[in-house]
Amino acid sequence: MFTSFLTLNVGEFEREIKLLQDEIERLRDPQELNFMSSQLDELQEENSRLKYRLNILKRSLQEEMSQNGKAMLNINQCLQQIFGEAISTAYPGLENAPLMVTLNQQAKFGDYQCNSAMPMAQMMKAKGQKVSPREIAEKIVQNIPNNELIERTEIAGPGFINVHLKRMFVSKLLSNLLVNGVQPPSLKKKKKVVVDFSSPNIAKEMHVGHLRSTIIGDSMCRLFEFLGNEVLRLNHVGDWGTQFGMLIAHLQDKFPNYLSVSPPIGDLQAFYKASKKRFDEDEEFKKRAYQCVVKLQSKEPDFIKAWNLICDVSRNEFQKVYNCLDIRIEERGESYYQDMMTVVVKEFEEKGLVQLDEGRKIVFAPGQSIPLTIVKSDGGYTYDTSDLAAIKNRLFDEKADIIIYVTDSGQAVHFQVVFAAAQLIGWYDPKVTRVEHAGFGVVLGEDKKKFKTRSGDTVRLMDLLEEGLKRSMDKLKEKGRDKVLTPEELLKAQRAVAFGCIKYADLSHNRINDYIFSFDKMLDDRGNTAAYLLYAFTRIRSIARLANIQEATLHKAAETTEVLLDHEKEWKLGKCILRFPEILQKITDDLLLHTLCDYLYELATTFTEFYDNCYCVEKDRQTGEVVKVNMWRMLICEATAAVMAKGFDILGINPVQRM
Repeated sequence: MFTSFLTLNVGEFEREIKLLQDEIERLRDPQELNFMSSQLDELQEENSRLKYRLNILKRSLQEEMSQNGKAMLNINQCLQQIFGEAISTAYPGLENAPLMVTLNQQAKFGDYQCNSAMPMAQMMKAKGQKVSPREIAEKIVQNIPNNELIERTEIAGPGFINVHLKRMFVSKLLSNLLVNGVQPPSLKKKKKVVVDFSSPNIAKEMHVGHLRSTIIGDSMCRLFEFLGNEVLRLNHVGDWGTQFGMLIAHLQDKFPNYLSVSPPIGDLQAFYKASKKRFDEDEEFKKRAYQCVVKLQSKEPDFIKAWNLICDVSRNEFQKVYNCLDIRIEERGESYYQDMMTVVVKEFEEKGLVQLDEGRKIVFAPGQSIPLTIVKSDGGYTYDTSDLAAIKNRLFDEKADIIIYVTDSGQAVHFQVVFAAAQLIGWYDPKVTRVEHAGFGVVLGEDKKKFKTRSGDTVRLMDLLEEGLKRSMDKLKEKGRDKVLTPEELLKAQRAVAFGCIKYADLSHNRINDYIFSFDKMLDDRGNTAAYLLYAFTRIRSIARLANIQEATLHKAAETTEVLLDHEKEWKLGKCILRFPEILQKITDDLLLHTLCDYLYELATTFTEFYDNCYCVEKDRQTGEVVKVNMWRMLICEATAAVMAKGFDILGINPVQRM
């Protein structure tokens, strides 16, 4: 037995020696040496490439951390960089490999999750390579570069990579937030953003239909401004057209001395209705109205003055609404683009894009079944013409990188055709410039029909806001706040609750959907409402005050105290706070602001869990005196309040210190 084993081993040794001798002889061959040399060069080149990519990753992460030390870090984006590099290293030949890093829905399995392995397996299978998702996941994990974020990874199921963050890393980010405040994530390039919103019609009251455009548009502006972009807020009011002929003719009759004495038009809506009635019933008046339009379009001074008087009365009414809702906006009505329209029509004609249709000049854009009418059969211009002039002005004169139109979804097709025509003529490339219609659904009453007054009229926006003020005061008194707050504090709380609740009720719904307007629901201080969040915010802000901890003490502690995250509720809240940049990134991409509302509600409820389980301030049960302050937990309270305050600011909600 021993002999046969020895013989076997000797035989193997002999074969091994023979193979080595052959290899040595082969290596002595000059051709073989050249071949090996070229292979070595390739390997060294590949090694250099990998090192270069690894250094880029490390450098970009360091830049992200240090370039703007004050900026909040988007953890998801950092993880995407890390996993993107790991995937490139593990599978350099796989082009456009899917990169899927998401929040882990079950905290017990980890904080984030990379789900790239399964779609990668599908891609490789399509190329004839059969590799299991789990094997891919293992290879990705093996190639994760050294970093400050990840504590450990675990592969679960068919190939999910669960990621556990380093607590010290999260603690440092919270300290950075506390020292520097809630700063926007680093901005690679400052962009010019034009947001077209609100857009009421001159000589008509703002109604509930304008509420959504005004609130949603303002919030989008606030978001882009916070992120460091240059934002132009435009109010494309309806201030031109045939209706001004009848208004001016009516003005001449009712206030013949309007050129020297400012006419006391108190109710412009009634004035409009009276002129419309005459226009519909009196042929002589109708003829004069058309003559007034011609003279206005010819810019005769007396008619321009009459037009300006009517516009000013409307502007004053609009401004009352804007003051209540804290809206900043620059008016650029249809009249602003009048002189540009001729140039636009000429440009379309010169490029051979205009067709004649029964006297009209129309433009068909590729892929669109409906044409734009750029000149009517009577030679006049249309909304299509003014919208084309407006988009050209915003692209070329304003040099916008992003243009957003915030109007009801009923105008989606119109804007789709306008954008297609602008691309057809070569004004912009959608891969370079983002032009988007952010449509929204209608406001419904509690009967789930269009929101109207009992008489069936459209609800005036000022009436709605005044009703909100009344109801919010009733709510505050019902809670006994009038007994606690000073008269000045009570008025501030009234406005904060009234207008905050109206805005939040709108923004907390997916803008694409219709939503039911209900004062009872929006003023309810339970559930995902502004009332609940405002009260929660006030409570968080009061913790330090009631413990007699001064703001200066908290600032000093932020610089010297480590934020401990040992308790599971501390850890959960700390991670939730730091997701703020991820939420803002998502909204920037899809313009759906309800995501921010959902996040703020989650933050408030997560804080409640933390506060119920972790003592921030310990008091003597007999005397009520503060016995012990857990300063790192007080700092977590401050960080929560700071992020909530910034979230409110983006939503256009103004919280008060006491409620």
